[in-house]
Amino acid sequence: MSEPQQSVVLIEDEKMIRRYVAMALSANGFKVWESETAQQGLMETASRRPDLIILDLGLPDRDGVDVIRELRLWCEIPILVLSVCTEEMQKVAALDAGADDYLTKPFGVPELHARIRAVLRRRARRDGHEDNEGGIFEFGDVQVDMVHRRVSRGGTPVHLTPIEYQILTLLVANVGLVLTHRFILQKVWGPDYVERPHYLRVFMAGLRRKIEENSSNPKHLMTETGIGYRLVR
Repeated sequence: MSEPQQSVVLIEDEKMIRRYVAMALSANGFKVWESETAQQGLMETASRRPDLIILDLGLPDRDGVDVIRELRLWCEIPILVLSVCTEEMQKVAALDAGADDYLTKPFGVPELHARIRAVLRRRARRDGHEDNEGGIFEFGDVQVDMVHRRVSRGGTPVHLTPIEYQILTLLVANVGLVLTHRFILQKVWGPDYVERPHYLRVFMAGLRRKIEENSSNPKHLMTETGIGYRLVR
């Protein structure tokens, strides 16, 4: 029995980009509903209940960040944001508002599909449809035993401080997705520390020294400049 077709509401006012993305999604087996305004996209989302929302931040009738906030009042559908290179602060605002990931224009089809897979995997894990066997998560030569709270690299135990372990497991739970500095600081240290990114930089540096083969050229604990961090598997 084949799995049901996954669906996407695509909210993008630029016709050429919208058609480009829609064609790429359709070719990969997705059902796509196109919207060129925020209002139309909200209506489509409410009626279609898609598996994913792809949202451009620069819409003619509403600010994209406000649309994300409104969506998050009544749904938890994954949101992949489309943005231009100069909108770094807007990307941070979108992620803090509840977006799951972002894609910078211009982008290629392989990257589009990779980001979609990442956000849908996260949703599958959250819904309990995908578990790490025995509570073990692996990336590169690193093993994270979530049950026994143990980390090893190349079979050798790695001692992490409690803060380093919290950061690592937060990234593991959101593998492939970018987490903002504010998000990590709030989850690990609490709301009183969201304006203290230097705390995070110090602990990330220590975590990379223990986890990465070359901490100055990391392959897994990646920096999203000015935004946050992403775990690449």
